[in-house]
Amino acid sequence: MKKITIILLCALAFAACTNNQPEDNKNNQNNTNMENTAKVYLTREISPEALVKIYKALGVEAKGRVAVKISTGEGSNPNYLKPELIKDLVHEVDGTIVECNTAYGNGPGDEKDERNNSAVHWEVIRRHGFTDYFPVDIMDEYDEIRIPVKDQRHIKYDIVGGHMANYDFMIALNHFKGHPMGGYGGALKNLSIGCASSNGKAYIHSSGKMEKLDMAKLWTPEYIGDQDGFLESMAAAAQAVTNYFNKRQGIIYISVMNNMSIDCDCVDHPAPVKLEDYGILASTDPVALDQACVDIINNQQVTATNDPTDLLSRSHRTGNQEIYHCQH
Repeated sequence: MKKITIILLCALAFAACTNNQPEDNKNNQNNTNMENTAKVYLTREISPEALVKIYKALGVEAKGRVAVKISTGEGSNPNYLKPELIKDLVHEVDGTIVECNTAYGNGPGDEKDERNNSAVHWEVIRRHGFTDYFPVDIMDEYDEIRIPVKDQRHIKYDIVGGHMANYDFMIALNHFKGHPMGGYGGALKNLSIGCASSNGKAYIHSSGKMEKLDMAKLWTPEYIGDQDGFLESMAAAAQAVTNYFNKRQGIIYISVMNNMSIDCDCVDHPAPVKLEDYGILASTDPVALDQACVDIINNQQVTATNDPTDLLSRSHRTGNQEIYHCQH
C-alpha cells in the first residue's frame, strides 16, 4: 500500500503529519520516500470557504472548460452535497456540474424519483436546487463514448457520457459514505460508476458481461455476482477517466465527509446517519484520497453520538479493499 501524508489545513498555516508512522521514522524519511508519498490535504471545517481553501492548497489550477462531477442525489435522499455548500468552489473555477443517468429503478410508487432517464433526472436536479446556482449537464443525455482502459481483465473500454468530450479539466467532488455494493463510495466510485453512461454502469456492474443496459437481466445472478470482478471493473474505469483528463488539462479529487450513512446518495431512502461529520479531504491521487477516508473511518471510536460499526461492517463484507490492489 502506498504511503500517505495527511496535510492538515489550520487557519493559514499547514501542519504536516504522516499516517501510521512512528515519530523517528518521520524524522528520517529520505527524499526518495517523500517523492513516493501521496499527499492528502485535510480541513476539519466543512463550509463553502473551506472547499475553496482546500482546492487552492492543492496548487493545481482548474483550466479550460471545467467539469465538477458530483452525485446530485436520489429524489428523497437528503445526504447529497448541497448546492449551497459547493457553490463557492464551482463559481471559483467557473465550472459546470456534470452527472450521468443511472442503471436502476426504485420500484413501484417511486417512479418520480428515478434517475434512469434524463426527463425524471432533470426533475430531481431542479428539485435539489442545483439549477438555481449552476449550469448542469447530464453527460449521457444524448450520447455516449468509449474511452481506453489500461486493465482489460473484465472491461475492454469505459463507456462514459458523450459530453465528457466537451471538458478539459475535471474536479471529482465526492461525498464519502457507504454503498450497498462497493462498501463505500468515494473518489473511485464517482469516477467510475459516476461518469459511466447507463450502459456503462451496466457494463461495470456486470464485470463486462452487458454492454447494453437491459433492466430485466442486469440484476440477475447471470450478470451480477462476481463481486471481485465488479470492484476491479470499477477500478479500471476510474483509472480510465483519470487518464483521460490527465491527457487534457488535468483532474483533482476532493471528498467531503459529512452526512455519512451506510447507504449511497443513489439510495432513495438511506439508513440513518450514525457518524459525526469529519471534514474535507483533497488530493491529486484518488487512491490515496479514498484510503485516507477509509483510514479515518477505521480509526473512529464508538461514542454516544458517533458509531462507525455499520459502515465498517458493510465495507469489510463487500471487500472494498480490492479496489486498491487493482488500481496499483
